[in-house]
This record gives sequence, structure tokens and C-alpha cells, in this order.
Amino acid sequence: MSEERGHEGFSGESTQYLSQQYGGVHSAKWVDLFPRPWIPYIQLVRLSPPIAPLVIYLPHFCGAMHAARIKGLATSEVLHTCLLLLGGSLFYSNAAHIWNDLIDAPIDRRVARTKTRPIARGDITPKQAFIFAVSQALCAFAFLLFLPRAVATSTIPSIIGAIYYPWAKLHSYFPQFLLGAVLAWGAVVGASTLGIEKPWTDAPTMCLVMALALWNSILDTIYTYQDIADDERVGIKNLAILFKENTKSLLWFLFALDGGFLIVYGVLIRAGSRYYLITAVGCISSLAVMIAKVDLQGQASCWRWFSIGFWSPGAFLSLGLLFEYVSSC
Repeated sequence: MSEERGHEGFSGESTQYLSQQYGGVHSAKWVDLFPRPWIPYIQLVRLSPPIAPLVIYLPHFCGAMHAARIKGLATSEVLHTCLLLLGGSLFYSNAAHIWNDLIDAPIDRRVARTKTRPIARGDITPKQAFIFAVSQALCAFAFLLFLPRAVATSTIPSIIGAIYYPWAKLHSYFPQFLLGAVLAWGAVVGASTLGIEKPWTDAPTMCLVMALALWNSILDTIYTYQDIADDERVGIKNLAILFKENTKSLLWFLFALDGGFLIVYGVLIRAGSRYYLITAVGCISSLAVMIAKVDLQGQASCWRWFSIGFWSPGAFLSLGLLFEYVSSC
């Protein structure tokens, strides 16, 4: 089945709109450089735009920066580990998104934004998707062979959570919290790669995890609002449907908790002024602007502020932790 099938029934403007929201149609021109049969697979793993794999990698990077600062590790070791985490995160992201779309395909076909995803539109069969998911999972596992043995153990909770996540949207109204926890657990994995033993028992690490989890829960709630009408119609459960007109109040509550964990984390690690100025103030202010400005009734606004809500706080968080590590060397 050709790529164009995913475009049928949509105007050029609608197609571009869907492509910008992981609707299964890409917008980046570099994707078209690949052979046509490859394109649905690139769409499937969410490489255009590249927010999806970076959402996976950023918590791993933050955990690694946290451990590097605490342990006072050499730059060469930290760089080598961060590159390994980048490769592993990319393949883990691929496997997780394929699995999600494989399980979600019957529902995706009934939702306007997602019905053009490669499995839902028929460009990739369930068998092909499953084989592709396994191949990506094995590639992600291969990176663990170059990391300490304890790292493999630390990945187990996030793997279990990622496998269950597609069904969480049917079983409870809180899949955003599960997704936030699964993504944030990357900080535990990142910390374990650079020598923090049992990081789930380390208070600063877990404060960082909580801050990341709340941030991702806020982002995914806004992202979910794009499909709220279709989700309610087909029986999907989530925070947007549970809170509806009170969702902004929930977002502000999660925002307050998030800011609190960022500050407590800084206190626990005795962070310098750069952390508070870059990470704490930067993340808190950018999240506040996002929550204040986003129009939850507008799909375009939700996507725009979801994107800003990832890039801006993500940059502040990464830079703040990076500067903390560099200043400790």
C-alpha cells in the first residue's frame, strides 16, 4: 500500500496539521530522501518531528548528569556513557512507540488525528510491526551490554510500564501519571550507569524523577486534549476526560508540585546559583507560561504549547544540570 493512502480525504493543510501531531504523516523533507517502503516505518517510530525519542533520552541524560556531579567523574567517561544512553534511548523509543501503535491500532482507526498512522491505515501489518518492535528492543538491549550490569535491573520498571501503557488508557483515568513515571524513570537508569547504586533509594535522584514525571504528566495531559472528543466517544480514559473544564486547575497543581521538587532537589545536592537561575527559574517560568497561554479547546494551541513545553523546560533542565556538573569538575 502506498504512502499516499495516508493522505486520502485530507486537504494539504489538514495533512500538514496531522503530520505535526504524530498523526502518521511526516512533514520533514529529509524523510522523503528514503526509499518509499521505509517511510511508514520512520513515521511509525515518531522521528519527524524528533520530540518522541528526545522525551525518552532527556531523563536518562539528566540522571547521568546528576550522577556525574555527585561522583566527580571525568568528562570522557561521562560523554561515552551519554552517547551509549542516546543510542539505547533511540531504540527503546522506537520499540515503545511501535508497541503502543500496534495495540492501539483498532482505536487509532476511530480517532481523526491518528487514523492515518501506518498500522491503522494498513501500510504496516501487525506482524510486520511486531517483528520491527522486537528488532528495536533487541537493539536497545545491545547497548546494555556496554554498561554496568546493574543498569539492566534498573530498566525493568520502565519496560513493564511501557508494555502495559496502551491498556492503561482503557483501565483508568490516570495513564498520564503512568507515562510520566515511565519516562522519568530514565533518570534512575542514567544515574545507575555512572555509579549510583540503587538510585531508587537515593533521595535527590527520586526528587529529580518526581520533577520529570510531573513535567511529562503536564505535557501529556495537554497533548491528550487534542483528541478529547474522539477519546470520550471511543471509550478512552485520561485526565483530560476526568477533569474536563477543571483541567487547568489540575495543571496548576501539578506545576506547583513540580516546582517544589525542583527546588528540593537543588537543596539536597547543594546546587549552586546556576542551577536555580537556569533550571529552577527557567523550568518553572516556562511551564507557567505554557499553562497560562494554552487553549485546551484548540488542537493547534495544544500542539504548539506541548512542543514549547518540551523544548523550553527540557533545555533549561539539561543546561542547568550540565553546568552543575561542569562547575564541579
